[in-house]
Amino acid sequence: MSVQYYEGIGRRKTSSARVRIMSGNGDFIVNGKPAEEYFTRVGDMDHIREPLEEAEMLGKLDISVLVNGGGVTGQAGAVRHGIARALLKLDPDLRPKMRKGGFLTRDARMKERKKPGLKRARKAPTYTKR
Repeated sequence: MSVQYYEGIGRRKTSSARVRIMSGNGDFIVNGKPAEEYFTRVGDMDHIREPLEEAEMLGKLDISVLVNGGGVTGQAGAVRHGIARALLKLDPDLRPKMRKGGFLTRDARMKERKKPGLKRARKAPTYTKR
């Protein structure tokens, strides 16, 4: 028996998430754990659920996520991006809502690389005249 699912890949910073959505009763599994157990920080679950709330599908879909790389907030952003892309495959008419909410835009902000002669990306060693 094969289950029809829709897949979306989301990215944020160095995190990457593969999201699969299928009709169901609202199960949300991230890397084999319930989502609330995986994302324990205060605003992360609200941030992730935004595309589902906008599409009015909260509690109507089963969501399975494999996420790796980066930190907790980067992973949450990647999951949110992946959910939005998967919802778009489920129903292409949701594009204006997803676009208006900014859920389809890949957040391109990354950590800047360290430069030679500097301590970090932009912090220079203390200048001494003598």
